[in-house]
Amino acid sequence: MTQQYLIGELSVRLERLQAVAASGAAHDVACLRHDVENAAPIALAPAAARAIALADRLCWQSLACGDVCAFSRQAEVSADLRLFGVCARLLADS
Repeated sequence: MTQQYLIGELSVRLERLQAVAASGAAHDVACLRHDVENAAPIALAPAAARAIALADRLCWQSLACGDVCAFSRQAEVSADLRLFGVCARLLADS
């Protein structure tokens, strides 16, 4: 896969995460997405790890608020984000 393809695919997944994030967290996702789109390809693995940590935080916040619908949407997007990261070798498969 080319580096530009990886940047684009990670950006798309972050866009999906942004769409299911609460308003305050959506800004954090947007900032991360901007960083991914403008960073050197070598920065993709750390950005993918930050994205997973952010997605995890979003899911936990939804659970803490008792918002099962938001959690379900976020968990689905998070799982796709993680699978992409592992398949693209940006994240370890653990």
